[in-house]
Amino acid sequence: MSYEFITTEKQGHILVVTMNRPDVYNAVHVDMHNEMADCWDAFAADQDLWVAVLTGAGDKAFSAGNDLKATAAGGSKKEMTPSGFAGLSARFDLEKPIIAAVNGFAMGGGFETALSCDIILASENAKFALPEVKVGFFAAASGVQRLSRYIGRLAAQEMMFTGRTIGAAEALEMGCVNAVHPHDELMAKAMEKAEQLCSVSPSAVKATKRVLNDMYARDGMQQSIGYSREVIADLSKTEDFKEGVNAFVEKRAPQWVNK
Repeated sequence: MSYEFITTEKQGHILVVTMNRPDVYNAVHVDMHNEMADCWDAFAADQDLWVAVLTGAGDKAFSAGNDLKATAAGGSKKEMTPSGFAGLSARFDLEKPIIAAVNGFAMGGGFETALSCDIILASENAKFALPEVKVGFFAAASGVQRLSRYIGRLAAQEMMFTGRTIGAAEALEMGCVNAVHPHDELMAKAMEKAEQLCSVSPSAVKATKRVLNDMYARDGMQQSIGYSREVIADLSKTEDFKEGVNAFVEKRAPQWVNK
């Protein structure tokens, strides 16, 4: 598999995927979304690949989330994959596990990408936030649904309504991540976890995840994420939405008007 915005490497039954736009902190635009969707399709179809590890290029960022500069500039004319942010957030048919190795900050869609994985391991340097409200958005790529399920609604609401950032230690305490490791050991620990998953029955793991995916459908998560798309479409027509994007690009404080 060869891509422009991500890199892939096979190590036995493990696929290592690296979001590779370090100059913009691995922010994701439409073309990168679609590359990642294609990568996950290929991963799902390859019988020799049982587990994936997802990380970001460089030492600073897992992913800064949505590439707002690309959004403000009009971005690609291509349509974004229906499987959602990073090809993952709205995908419920992938039965192989993905480990997120969060090597730096995971903001907005970057955090949602990690939450869309099955196991989250964090560097001690990692930071997490769903700061979309600060720029006129909301966490429409499954952040509302997943974070509230993983850590509880009260804690999730406080994070989502304020957009505040938490460090790795607080993320572990809240239940946002499975474990925190020294920065220079993160990938080794992620590969160790991936090897542990490879030591059990891949068919049994897939069956387990199939049931988990079905649980999401039965409790309305898929429908809720679909509804989030409708709400974000309405939000994109507001003056506050446009102001948030423009203020971010112009590096100034936004002037909200509540309409």
